[in-house]
Amino acid sequence: MKVAIIMGSASDLPVMQDAIDILKEFGIETEVDIVSAHRTPEKLFNFSQNAHTRGISVVIAGAGGAAHLPGMVASMSPLPVIGVPVKSSNSIDGWDSVLSILQMPGGVPVATVALNGAKNAGILAAQIIGSSNAAVLQKIVDYKKSLKEAVLKASENVKK
Repeated sequence: MKVAIIMGSASDLPVMQDAIDILKEFGIETEVDIVSAHRTPEKLFNFSQNAHTRGISVVIAGAGGAAHLPGMVASMSPLPVIGVPVKSSNSIDGWDSVLSILQMPGGVPVATVALNGAKNAGILAAQIIGSSNAAVLQKIVDYKKSLKEAVLKASENVKK
């Protein structure tokens, strides 16, 4: 079980780091790379067509601006793809990225998280893996319990 985390440019790494970190917390191996849909199309094709043969279970693809990377991967790969819209320097407040990833045609699904929502992409990837892996599923259950406990503790602190 391995999650590939790809991004269109090195400038996306600070956002995508949240996915890397949460997957490490769940004990899920990651493979991280830069794959530009526009500048390295051959690399994109090779990655997309072969990721499932290399033990990848889920792909998280982050991209800004026109944000074609997640959709292009999904068009060529049988794996689930989670798109992370990144608010980049060439973005129109990030909306161009959100809509480019969200508005996929029928037959080419891309699960889309919030703008800069790489942590949720990592959690969703873990949940996908956890649906067929009991150890990962238990880590998700424990994580959700810790979220609940943190809110209850904060609630008590506010009342004081």
